[in-house]
Amino acid sequence: MRAPIGSFENAAPAADRSGLLTAPVAAAVTEGWGGFPAERIIHVDTDPAIADTAVFAEHHGADLLDRSANCVVVAGKRGGDVTLAACLVLSNSRVDVNGAVRKRLGARKASFAPMDTAVGETGMEYGGITPIGLPASWPLLIDPAVVDEEWVLIGSGSRRGKLIVPGKALAALPGATVVEGLGIRS
Repeated sequence: MRAPIGSFENAAPAADRSGLLTAPVAAAVTEGWGGFPAERIIHVDTDPAIADTAVFAEHHGADLLDRSANCVVVAGKRGGDVTLAACLVLSNSRVDVNGAVRKRLGARKASFAPMDTAVGETGMEYGGITPIGLPASWPLLIDPAVVDEEWVLIGSGSRRGKLIVPGKALAALPGATVVEGLGIRS
C-alpha cells in the first residue's frame, strides 16, 4: 500500500496492525467513529529514533512539516478542579494554552500536563500521543487548519509508527471541537 502523503516503505491499514498500536488506539481504530471506515486510517511503521517532527520530515518528506499535527495534553485548573484535555494543531503551530485553551475549558489557569500525567491517563507513550483513543470524557480541541488538510500525519500512541488520517475524520472523534485560534503559527 502507498501512503497518501510522505515517502514511506511500510504502510498498511491501521486495523491490520493493531499489534503495533497501544491498547486504547487499537480499540478506537477497530471500533471506528463518525462513519469513517477503518481502512482509511493508515499506519506507517517507522523508526522511533526519528519520531520527532523535524527529523521525521527529513527522512520521509519535507511536505510533512505542513501536514503533520501534534497532540498535546493540557490541564485546566479552576479552584481545586483540574480538567484534562487534548489539543491538536499542525506541527508548524503552537497551542495557545493561555488564550484559546484556558477560555474554552473555562479555566483560571491552563498549562501543559506533566509527562507522567499525560502518559498515565492516555495509556500512550510520550512523543506518540494521538487524539485517537483518548479517554472518552476528555475534550479534544482541534485547530481548523488540521481539519482542512486532506490527509494529516499524527502519532500512533507509541513512538514507533505514525497514523495518516483524513483531516475531517479527526473532527468526528468523540469529544472533538474545532476551536478557531487554537494554533498560533510559529
